[in-house]
Amino acid sequence: MKPFSEYPRPQLVRDSYICLNGEWEYAIRDKKDIPSSFDGKILVPYSPETPLSGVNRLVHPNEWLFYRTNLEFPKSFIKDKVILHFGAVDQIAEVFYNGKLIQKHAGGFLPFEFDIKPYINSRGPNELIVRVRDYTDTSFYSRGKQKLKKGGIWYSPQSGIYMPVWMESVTNDYVKSLKITPDIDKSLVIIKVVSKCKKATLTLGNIKYQIECNKEVEIPIKNRHLWTPEDPYLYPFTVKTEKDKISSYFAMRKISTFKDNDGYRKIALNNQPYFMKGVLDQGYYKEGFLTPKSDEDYINDIQLVKSLGFNTARKHIKIESLRWYYHCDRLGLLVWQDFVNGGAEYSIPTIVFPLILNIHSKDNKYAKFARANANGRAMAEDEFIETVNLLYNCPCIVLWTIFNEGWGQFDSARIYEDMKKIDNTRLYDHASGWHDQGVSDTKSLHVYFKRVKMPRAGQVKDRAVILSEAGGYELKIKGHCTKHNKSIYRSLRNSKALENEYHKFIERDILPNIPLGLSAFIYTQLSDVEDESNGFITYDRAKVKINPEIIKRDNERVKY
Repeated sequence: MKPFSEYPRPQLVRDSYICLNGEWEYAIRDKKDIPSSFDGKILVPYSPETPLSGVNRLVHPNEWLFYRTNLEFPKSFIKDKVILHFGAVDQIAEVFYNGKLIQKHAGGFLPFEFDIKPYINSRGPNELIVRVRDYTDTSFYSRGKQKLKKGGIWYSPQSGIYMPVWMESVTNDYVKSLKITPDIDKSLVIIKVVSKCKKATLTLGNIKYQIECNKEVEIPIKNRHLWTPEDPYLYPFTVKTEKDKISSYFAMRKISTFKDNDGYRKIALNNQPYFMKGVLDQGYYKEGFLTPKSDEDYINDIQLVKSLGFNTARKHIKIESLRWYYHCDRLGLLVWQDFVNGGAEYSIPTIVFPLILNIHSKDNKYAKFARANANGRAMAEDEFIETVNLLYNCPCIVLWTIFNEGWGQFDSARIYEDMKKIDNTRLYDHASGWHDQGVSDTKSLHVYFKRVKMPRAGQVKDRAVILSEAGGYELKIKGHCTKHNKSIYRSLRNSKALENEYHKFIERDILPNIPLGLSAFIYTQLSDVEDESNGFITYDRAKVKINPEIIKRDNERVKY
């Protein structure tokens, strides 16, 4: 069976799908010319640096990575268009079809697609070659937490294809995309069907609606069933044009803030006070790095988070496969989604000193924030917009994190205003941790190594206070952790000590601060990652370090 053969786009499913994951040929060269011979086999969608790929070889910034496979098309498959999809290729991908360059994409965390129908050879080979260049952290491109000199909070770099590759064939009137906006206050959902077709039929339950495409259409929802982590109810529906049909889903939920009786701004879910308690989720896996072994790994992680009594995960500096968000939607887990950072090499004083000195700088000082390159800033903004458009329909996502700890931060006040015009249905954290510019929906704190103290009213400026990172207690499990340098976290001896420290964290830093305005916390972290052994579960996902019931019991005490 091919890895990740499940349909990769759960909110736009159609009866046309060929999974291209599996064995491809690969080559690594110091020249960009397409090689005449290849080095061996690689298992897609795993990067060559990972054990699961079968390659275990670092691709350096001065090298090119090549993939090759041959495509086969059943006669009944080909319609008006044949769309080739890449879930993500890190960082710059050039796609050749039968020797001809037909597509180029820059950006290692976002999907891209294009029509290959005009290039298909009905009689002969259909050779697909992908040429990849990955600068990792030696250029301004977004790289997340990858670093060539890995260590500490920075992780192993990886290159090339690391999300599913697949094809679908569609008619000219196909549904290209959907935009879904629930409005619980008016008991309706607003759906926009993007298609060259002028009219479509939307079926929700037993009711059919004749709708106009490319316009927002209001669909009434009687006896609405609200979505919450405790009751993650989803509404399935279909859209049909003359020759195309897709299935999708939505949820009726709303995220907002309100002022309590003491004048503190707090967070509400579905117009009801709702305290968010969550974990930092890096989305790294020992054998596949950014790519888990299977869809089950996503499910197991989400179920573990919920079994610990958390209702939220902060997806940290990574964009996941759409299937991860689907499982959060159906299983009931709120998500804070980080945008992926980039820029030149980060300055230690800029990204570390604020933790100690609590000094915040204006982020229009581009060189100080490793953002002197104007092209890099423009590309980052384009990727922010693309991220929101990609994930807009996911009910689980309730907050966007624009920048984290000054990593490639720039113009965050303006960007926040611009992003609000694209998505005003969710909350924003413009500067998670520090370098606060006094804007967005939240005042975001990162607190390690000391007690949490609520900020002064003048610093909050009518925003909800969130503890977006805290904790970080380390417990190494022999045989399940990597050999690494001295940890920056506080090391503990056994599971009981970790359970006790978590209890103290809730008692000392969370419960007393809720009456003082605290609206949410994110504990660092869900799983170990390479040098970091501060997870609830080991990097290989083999050992849960604590008794989930004990952590759950403490979390159940946390509420407004």
